[in-house]
Amino acid sequence: MITFLELYSNVNELKKVNLAQRRKQAVRMAKLAKSSAFQKKVARSKLKVAPPEKLRIKAQKKAKEAIINKYFPKYKSMDMMGRYRIDQIVATKYGAAVTKIALKIMPKVKAMEFEKVKKAKEAQKDA
Repeated sequence: MITFLELYSNVNELKKVNLAQRRKQAVRMAKLAKSSAFQKKVARSKLKVAPPEKLRIKAQKKAKEAIINKYFPKYKSMDMMGRYRIDQIVATKYGAAVTKIALKIMPKVKAMEFEKVKKAKEAQKDA
């Protein structure tokens, strides 16, 4: 079985998914999100600080989002094919910038992660 670290050993390369894969993932995740087991898993994960590999991935996603917001402000209102094309452009043209930004925002991502865990534990105590 492949470990998470092996799977995401090279985080610098942004994952590219085609339109069919994107649709398939959306359907699968929508179905999964409804299940009580998945909701419990999410609740448990909120109580733990993510490992450095996952934090790096979160930083990559935030960096990609920053690039998209800067250069493609209408990204969220586009259709699936438009978003797919922009993802390809971002991966090829701005890949190095995304990596650089991700390294720069890592401390913020780490702080946000600790804050997330703190809030989740407080919410659990209140409930």
